[in-house]
Amino acid sequence: MLADSFGQAQPLPLPSPAAPILSVHGSVARANADGAAHFDLEMLRALPATRLETTTAVTDGVRRFDGVLMRDLLAHVGAQGKTLTARALNDYAIEIAMEEFDRFDILVAYEMDGEPLLPSDKGPLWIVYPRDRHAELQDIRFDYRWVWQLRWIEIR
Repeated sequence: MLADSFGQAQPLPLPSPAAPILSVHGSVARANADGAAHFDLEMLRALPATRLETTTAVTDGVRRFDGVLMRDLLAHVGAQGKTLTARALNDYAIEIAMEEFDRFDILVAYEMDGEPLLPSDKGPLWIVYPRDRHAELQDIRFDYRWVWQLRWIEIR
């Protein structure tokens, strides 16, 4: 988390008013509006990027995803809690234990195979698990946590 010389958390910059794509609400130490952290794509791209190659339950073959590790995003906003609820544009929502983001390199992807994720095809953001690296992640219970069209995260 970024802090000033007195150790106080610095507020996040504001996203482009026309282009916010992700809002993180709840127990966050860094916010930029109404106690929440709002991001546009450029703000997410400014965070450390990670690439993950894996199969998915809804696409063919191994796909390449680029994005930011969920744990890095949560650290960036100073998230404190035991669970998060990820919610999609279509209001699909699922609760995920925060400890999963420390155990696995779970990505908030904004690209697949070098192309931006679009709302018409699982974008603009998709939670992607490294399912090919961990046999336990190939269980159908984890497939429900791959939230595509991710738009909101609530930390509790």
